[in-house]
Parts: sequence; structure tokens; C-alpha cells
Amino acid sequence: MSAPAYGIQLPVQSQSTLYAEPWEAAAGPEDLAEIARAADRAGFDYVACCDHVAVPRRLAAAMSTVWYDPVATLGFLAGVTARVRLLSHVAVVGLRHPLVTAKQYATLDRLSGGRLVLGVGAGHVREEFEAVGADFDRRGAVLDECVDALRAALGPEEYPEHHGKRYDFADLGQLPRPAQERVPLWVGGSSPAAVRRAALKGDGWLPQGDPRDRLPGQLARIRELRERAGLDGPFTVGAITEPLYVGVPGRDVGRRTLSGPPQALAASLRAYREMGVDQIQVRFRSRGRDELIDQMAAFGADVAPHL
Repeated sequence: MSAPAYGIQLPVQSQSTLYAEPWEAAAGPEDLAEIARAADRAGFDYVACCDHVAVPRRLAAAMSTVWYDPVATLGFLAGVTARVRLLSHVAVVGLRHPLVTAKQYATLDRLSGGRLVLGVGAGHVREEFEAVGADFDRRGAVLDECVDALRAALGPEEYPEHHGKRYDFADLGQLPRPAQERVPLWVGGSSPAAVRRAALKGDGWLPQGDPRDRLPGQLARIRELRERAGLDGPFTVGAITEPLYVGVPGRDVGRRTLSGPPQALAASLRAYREMGVDQIQVRFRSRGRDELIDQMAAFGADVAPHL
């Protein structure tokens, strides 16, 4: 059994109070660039960026209004890295016409030399949908069709074609095409509908923070759905780990944080692979950019080889 790949949801670019560290509030583009370079050096499979167009005032205290645009941010980071993949985790594709999404992400894939992983999700902020004229109440059905439309629009054809209930296009050329023959499309979310969508329409699944004890049931459901549908192609199962601190922190890093010597951390994280997880998304406790980069380097050098 091979070791799982490991990636990171970038700090700074989204600052929900659920996970942002205090230092991120004063950080900016140069910090993001240095962290992405560190991920490149430390063997991370991907760096990830979130997507919100606008956050309503009623949610701002919890979510904050700091949400960098994923296409612009990942494009910027593509230019300062060499090998790490670029993941939208997740793009709320129902906010935009699929041809707009395809133009943005196909260009990103071409400019980055084929490093895009397109993560998509349904979204959850009603006001955001209403502000751009998108359908919030039917966002699940919209996402289902968006996935089909994006499969066509990100394929090899210069003139992609899709005929659906909401979107209909043909004889409209889009160049450049993606550098990849098939852009990996991972579906995010942990609701029954999201899990079904991932299993039947995606190349992978990005859970929304499922605890360890819930993952086996979710993975069994995905396997069942794919077997019933006769789907046996490559499929990447993800998991978001507990917050990590490599070594003994010497301070309070939160009750849910996994900390300790590298081999102890690796022993705990190996449980994900034993469940059938292919890639883990990690996040580190840190008091600043330098500590975060040190943690990433320690993980890549001292923990990852033991996974």
C-alpha cells in the first residue's frame, strides 16, 4: 500500500475564524508566495485556495471577508513554483457560467504547465448567489449540470458542446485548451448528495472535515455507488486531518491538535491510508510565516517518509 499524497489549504487567502491563525490578518502576497515555495520544496502534492465572491455582513464575524480569488491566486502562485499542483478547494462553480469557469481554469492549466486540479462544490451562502443572479435553492442540480458542462468545456475540443436544462452551447471556440488531456475534477462536500455526486461524476472526493470515525462509512458508500454504476477508473479519495504540530510545541496548540515526534505523528496519520484515503490535506499550528514554513519542512522531511 503506497503512502498517501499530502497537500495544504493555504493560509492567508481565506481567514475564517474556524481555522485562521492570528498572524494571517497582517500577512499578504509575499507570505503566500513563500509558503507556496515551501510546499514545492517539501514535496507537497498541491496547494489549495477557496472561493467566495462576497460574504454577507451577517456572516462576516465568523467567516471574515478575506477570500482571495482562486484563479488569480493560483495563477500568481504558479509563477513562483515549479511542480506543486494547484487545487481549487472548492470553486463554487454555480456562481458563474460554465464557459466563464472553463476559460479561467483552462488558461490556468495551460499557463502552469498542466498543474490544475479543479475542486468544485455547491456553495452555502444564499446572499452570494442572489447578488450574482445564481439559483441558490437549486444549487445542487446546477452543480450537477456544471460538472457535465465543464467536462465538455475543459476537454480537448476547441469547440466544446453541451446541451442541458440550464446551459446550452456549441460552435463557440475556446483556446487555449488545458495542458492536461483530462483535468482532474474533484467534488467537495460531505452531504449524501455531495458524496453521490463525487462518486458518480468526479475523479475524486474532497470531504468537508469529516472526523475519522465518519470516514469509513463515507468511503464504503462511495465504493458501493461506483460499483453499482460500473465505474472502475482512477478515483482519488481525500481527507482533512486534524491540525498538526511536528514536535513538542511548548505551548497550548488546541485540544484537537496532533503533536509529537515525527514517527508518532506518522503512525497516527497512517490510519487514513488504512481506511482507503489517497491524499491527506494538512494544516499546521503556527505563530507566523517562518514557523509555518519550518513545520512544513519538518513534515516533508521527517513525517512523510514514514507514512
